[in-house]
Amino acid sequence: MKLDDSLGFILNNAGRRVGQLLSIRFESYGITREQWIVLNRLAERDAITQKTLARRVEKDQTNVTRIVDQLERKGLVERRPNVEDRRSFLVCITDEGRAVNDKLIPIEAEVIANVLENISEEKITEFREVLRQITKNANTHIKEMER
Repeated sequence: MKLDDSLGFILNNAGRRVGQLLSIRFESYGITREQWIVLNRLAERDAITQKTLARRVEKDQTNVTRIVDQLERKGLVERRPNVEDRRSFLVCITDEGRAVNDKLIPIEAEVIANVLENISEEKITEFREVLRQITKNANTHIKEMER
């Protein structure tokens, strides 16, 4: 099989290109795609530990710590003491962080609309279902291999 026909290669390439497009569009706001993912998850629900945040964004804790550090320096998030566990902090989105997130949401939606041009709603719905099933299958095999 040629690499260009490999589903793994095609998925990875498509994801990278969409990521590049988002990064270009977010650049004028001084925020990366990775930072926006963390910011957006915090906008959905904040005052959570970095460990919980890492699970919610599906990244390792070290990367999330680095991203939170960057967002904190920009004034978009803040760490607060965790009264239930003094060894950890709760990550909270600031008002400025919410404002930036609110500006970026329609940009992300526009980028996604652009890359889905000329694809029917039925195909998009089916594509989401297929991607979710691929993710579920991959997770199952990862767990089996970690045993």
